[in-house]
Amino acid sequence: MLLGTIVNFAAIILGSLIGILLKGGVPEKISTTIMQGLALCVIYIGISGAIKGSNVILIIISIVIGGFLGELVDIDNLLKKLGDKIEKKFKGKGVKVSEGFVTASLLFCVGSMAIVGSLESGLEGNNKILFAKSMLDGIASIIFSSTLGIGVMLSSISVLLYQGIITIAASALKVILIQSVITDMTAIGSLLIIGIGFNMLEISKIKVANLLPAVFIPIFYQIILNLMK
Repeated sequence: MLLGTIVNFAAIILGSLIGILLKGGVPEKISTTIMQGLALCVIYIGISGAIKGSNVILIIISIVIGGFLGELVDIDNLLKKLGDKIEKKFKGKGVKVSEGFVTASLLFCVGSMAIVGSLESGLEGNNKILFAKSMLDGIASIIFSSTLGIGVMLSSISVLLYQGIITIAASALKVILIQSVITDMTAIGSLLIIGIGFNMLEISKIKVANLLPAVFIPIFYQIILNLMK
């Protein structure tokens, strides 16, 4: 059941190792331009997924509720603290672990392929989407880690936990996870990806991690609908 997620985990580690080896050979001017270009690609991916949402009102409500819950827990701060703790171990080595860890974790976790791929893996045992995502994440890891360092590789742990939990939970929620629920979850995740792109371009400082609970609100909405029938 977790084969697709494990392959994804390994692909990010391998890609990051390659990127770290290339890090010293990429001038800052070039790496900055590449990061800005990647940010534009991230925004494009987010927009293409967000427009597929079928229930605009539910998406808005999910963002509001998810943001409220996320701020209560302060997921963004927890992720940064974790990244900062690891960063202390690399003090004096010119490594910005926290930024790479948080950015890569969010980018690799909240996308449509992460959500839909994990659900298909759990519901049908189909890992095709996660295998394709593994290739994309592996390539992205090379580029990101060449500029953001080892924090990108550590994001593989986030992917393993996040996708693994969704995959395992999917089999237990088979009746609830109808196509409309999956579509709305994907649309919300894509909106968060747009936020990541804006942050990468330093246009905004959106606490994307604190909006993560919004992705799962459509599941609870469907549970309520089922109980009302």
